[in-house]
Amino acid sequence: MPESETSTEHEKTLNLANKNVSLKRTLGLFDGICFLVGSIVGAGIFVSPTGVLEYAQLNVGVTLCIWAASGLLAMMSSLCYAELGSALPYAGGEYYHVKRGLGPLPAFIAIWTLILFIRPASNAARALTFAEYATQPFYSGCPAPELLKKIVALAVLWVLGIINTLSVKMTTWVQNVFTLLKMLALILIVICGLKELGGKTEVPGHLKNAFSAEAPNAVQIAESFFQGLYAYGGWNYLNYIAEEIKNPSRNIPLCTITAVSAVIAFYLLVNISYLTVLTPKEIVSSAAVSVTWADRVIPTVAWIIPVSVAISIFGALNGGMFMLGRLNYAGSKEGHLPALISMLHVNHLTPAPAIILSTIIASIFVIPSDLLSLTNYFGFSTWLLVGLTVTSLIVLRYREPDLPRPYKVFLPIAFGVVLVAAFLVLAPIIQSPKVQYFYALLFMLSSMIIYFPFVYFKLRIPYFDAITCYLQLLMEVAPTDIFEDAKRK
Repeated sequence: MPESETSTEHEKTLNLANKNVSLKRTLGLFDGICFLVGSIVGAGIFVSPTGVLEYAQLNVGVTLCIWAASGLLAMMSSLCYAELGSALPYAGGEYYHVKRGLGPLPAFIAIWTLILFIRPASNAARALTFAEYATQPFYSGCPAPELLKKIVALAVLWVLGIINTLSVKMTTWVQNVFTLLKMLALILIVICGLKELGGKTEVPGHLKNAFSAEAPNAVQIAESFFQGLYAYGGWNYLNYIAEEIKNPSRNIPLCTITAVSAVIAFYLLVNISYLTVLTPKEIVSSAAVSVTWADRVIPTVAWIIPVSVAISIFGALNGGMFMLGRLNYAGSKEGHLPALISMLHVNHLTPAPAIILSTIIASIFVIPSDLLSLTNYFGFSTWLLVGLTVTSLIVLRYREPDLPRPYKVFLPIAFGVVLVAAFLVLAPIIQSPKVQYFYALLFMLSSMIIYFPFVYFKLRIPYFDAITCYLQLLMEVAPTDIFEDAKRK
């Protein structure tokens, strides 16, 4: 290599090394609330509250109780996470807390499952659902071509990936705007529903005698509960971005309580609005409840609801990609992923390599979309991780009693969450044992094939450092500031 080129490369390396590179605490209280609400409220409440009602045997009273109970469990769990996030406000969320409380091997199994399957598959499913609603208006009366939907899904993934790579401020702005838009749609549904209820001469029979239908059995209640919990998915995302929240000891608990409480209230009110206009049988037979509701209540502007569904999915996908980038970043900082992934762009101060990696994996899931069907059998692993995280909270209470805890959850709540998580892990496996659950468990345990040689014994791959250096210069990324790393330890 000519001397001039060598000198240029050396100057670039020096410039990167001299940068003060670290994640910045730029997200305030409002940003945190919008991030959490926007991540929880996706397509579920607009499209398919049918699952809860169907498994509850069309019993309206039981259905509303299950929505409230699902929200209560999400609140209890999020309060446990609020203690961990305010005491250990670092990126990585559950992964970091499990590593701190239970050790590196359970944490590695968790991050292996999360970054290679659960989170990318979730983002791919959201992208495909967005594509479904974005393309359907152009194909009235017939389904949109699968190829077109996949192209749109890939496009939205990479647009959001680029936004997340370029600027935290831009990503936050997108999340805030789309959260406000989807909440306006929910407010519209609630107000119109209450107006319909107030204008009726008599309360609909299924609301007046809410518990008159046949009561579901224990198995059906469990299935209905699973459906409700799915709609609340995303309540745990705030801890993944704790390293970027201002005054985390105050804002994390406040964001958590405010956001989850608001979602519970809106979910109950929206369901009451649906039940005011539609009968339980009409809701169960509808492919998209909110669209059927809009055709009945606001037929002249019914297009608002499909647009709102697309907006809601877009915002939830943005939050999911923002969170997943931080999970990859944290795994790399703790030595469980290649060092390049923990580096930040020197100008934008975003975990660009981590975001690019998560976008590539999600894109792979979009192409052969039949892979997404496998994610149903990984549902138990989500609550397994919740159980491990809350167990870490209990362990840290006794192992590190002097750890500053600005917010402390009532300890029996933590034990209750662990017991419920154990039930949610075991129930689907015991209730309907399938070979797919064995494959999911085998996939999780296969992480040890990577862990022991490359993490535990620190086996080095030839030329890997040279490739890392080249990619670092190409992407203009640098390791995080040494002082920030020291504060984590």
